[in-house]
Amino acid sequence: RHAMSGLRVIAGKARGRKLRSVPGDTTRPITDRTKESLFNILGADVQDSTWLDLFAGTGSVGIEALSRGAKFVRFVDLARQAIDTVRANLKITGFEDCAEVLRMDAFSLLSREPDQTYEYVYVAPPQYKDLWTQTITSLDERTGWLAEDAWVIAQIHPVEYKQLALNHLVEFEQRKYGSTLLV
Repeated sequence: RHAMSGLRVIAGKARGRKLRSVPGDTTRPITDRTKESLFNILGADVQDSTWLDLFAGTGSVGIEALSRGAKFVRFVDLARQAIDTVRANLKITGFEDCAEVLRMDAFSLLSREPDQTYEYVYVAPPQYKDLWTQTITSLDERTGWLAEDAWVIAQIHPVEYKQLALNHLVEFEQRKYGSTLLV
């Protein structure tokens, strides 16, 4: 295994495909190790699932899900460079037909009337701005976005963690991989 040979799809239909990174340092791509661990936890449940990839960045998490048999992923990011990167990566992997790419603010989307439910919502916002807590709180208030037994997964730096007072969502697990915490 090479050290940081760039982003790639780890398993499934698009396995081994190299993904483009977003130029600059505005996004924090998930490491292969963290991504692999996440999908090992989810296992076969990814098959035929629907995902909302908020603050999508490169799109690497949603694309990994598609590669492993997810049915549909909606990618949301406000940054044009991120959206262009997600589109390029969907083209590289051939998953354009299973995806929707929206250039918009995550909170604008979540404040709308839900038009679909998701089994998985992946939240990996820019760090240290408390955006992860705002996103989880929004989802807790707007559960119409969530399928029954949905998982909301936040990717944060461990120092950002705090317990949230939630009405509908329940925290059930944390996994730490170096400087990344999945909640």
